[in-house]
Amino acid sequence: MESRKNNFIWLVMSLLVVTGSVSAQEEEKVELPFESEYKEPKTKLWVNTYGKIRIGKRLFWDAQTHFRFEETKATPFIGQVGQIYNRHAIGYIYSKKVNFSLGGVVRINFNTDEDSEDRNVVPEWRIWHQYQFAQPLYTAMIYHRIRIEHRWTQSFVENSEYIFRNRWRYMFRAKIPLNSHKLKPKTIYVSPEAELIMQSGKAVVGSPMEDLRLTTTFGYIATPRLTFATGLMYSQGQDLTNAGYYKQNWTLRFHMYYSPDFRRVKNKLPEIHLDD
Repeated sequence: MESRKNNFIWLVMSLLVVTGSVSAQEEEKVELPFESEYKEPKTKLWVNTYGKIRIGKRLFWDAQTHFRFEETKATPFIGQVGQIYNRHAIGYIYSKKVNFSLGGVVRINFNTDEDSEDRNVVPEWRIWHQYQFAQPLYTAMIYHRIRIEHRWTQSFVENSEYIFRNRWRYMFRAKIPLNSHKLKPKTIYVSPEAELIMQSGKAVVGSPMEDLRLTTTFGYIATPRLTFATGLMYSQGQDLTNAGYYKQNWTLRFHMYYSPDFRRVKNKLPEIHLDD
């Protein structure tokens, strides 16, 4: 009897060891890639308007609207609408070279997956604050912009919960006149730009770098209050669901900057450097 009991104990222990070994082998299969993998780049088109509306000696209304399109299998760049931004804020002019902004964002996200059976549209909510510093350098202007965003995002899956993340953004930008010695009406300028966007939050485990954007833009100052610009941007960033995957984008961007001033002042280029 004692012998049978010992044999049963050894059988149970053997089964536990085998089960543990199988479980360990299965766990070993669930790993991140050993090296980064870059996804095929997508093409996009952004049409943006930036309004800096003076409402007082120190205050201005920052009104931005963005229309963003993504490629389809048949049509690059102008394929289908991906997002519509509505970003607004109240800005404070600290000095001619320094200004701050605080406001909110409503972004409408459209499901661009042609094979998806989930929802077609979901909203995204943000609170943002921005700190911009300008400095002259010979005939050019240099901008440093720090923007912090608190965002609530939701997937296209029905009844999915919102997740909260923070975005930490730093942008370096220059505006260099090409046919003049200063940024004035009738001037064409080139604007190189680099922006790093980091993210944090419970949903961000191993993918803190959301986006690195490198852009070259050409602009034309039409009037003291109206500027047009266009450029090409390359961007890459980590996928939120898998830190080993990097997404890539080539984006054509078209901008219109307008800065109406309803105060009784002389019609001239604003002394405050507010361009986004």
